[in-house]
Amino acid sequence: MSSGPAGQFARSSVRPITRVQQSATLRTRDGVLIDALYEPGPDPDTDLVIVVAHGFTGDLDRPHVRRAAGVFAKAAAVITFSFRGHGASGGLSTVGDREVLDLAAAVEWARSIGHAHVVTVGFSMGGSVVLRHAALAGAAHGGRTEARVDGVVAVSAPARWFYRGTAPMRRLHWVVTRPAGRVVGRWGLRTRIHPHEWDPVPLSPVESVPLIAPTPLLIVHGDRDPYFPVDHPRMLAAAARGGAELWIEEGMGHAENAADDGLLGRIAEWATASWTSATAEGPASAEGEELPW
Repeated sequence: MSSGPAGQFARSSVRPITRVQQSATLRTRDGVLIDALYEPGPDPDTDLVIVVAHGFTGDLDRPHVRRAAGVFAKAAAVITFSFRGHGASGGLSTVGDREVLDLAAAVEWARSIGHAHVVTVGFSMGGSVVLRHAALAGAAHGGRTEARVDGVVAVSAPARWFYRGTAPMRRLHWVVTRPAGRVVGRWGLRTRIHPHEWDPVPLSPVESVPLIAPTPLLIVHGDRDPYFPVDHPRMLAAAARGGAELWIEEGMGHAENAADDGLLGRIAEWATASWTSATAEGPASAEGEELPW
């Protein structure tokens, strides 16, 4: 697999002399081209980068994604990207399944730039993706892969698949599963959706969580989330068996649209703290390792 600008990058243990804002086209393991953007943050020498995984129907150019990236960039370098089927990326959205490959490409790019510590922050669908990605990358070879992560934040993530318990989720299922809904998705929501069902059904978020430890995990959810009620984050936290922090945010709705700058700033502080802890323990080497997918 190759990823990075124009689909390629050269792996090196030497940190680049300078880091500057740059856009890139990343190529996933299954050959999908992913639109990505790197912003160096306030300290060009920092080892920490935050990789942002947006929600369904988002992309790296959406105002709320750019706002979140701007807040995070006050604390660390930031990578934003558009999932497959979204924005300028290629392919079709699989609504959380193959998207783990998109995130893996972004994380690998971060390490190719020279960042030793990577924290992923995912919103809604992106929240389910960062959980499953961390579980899969951590389970392979003791987590010693180029796509491993050093901290995970899931914001407004579902605990289980196929949830239809709220009106917004029933509407979303119509968009994803019906031909007319996918037309609405393409032209009304700017999201190109794969027409086939999952086969096999991917590991669920609640099944993924126990596989993430000892990587630090933060679960954030609003108590007024119209998509997923608070039993979802509580299920995720319980599955972590004490290995996760849980923040239930009073008055907050759903995902990046509802996350105010104060909350985003606290998430960035948590990411920085997890990086500081990882630095004290020493970085793990990923040389020669391969992803499990």
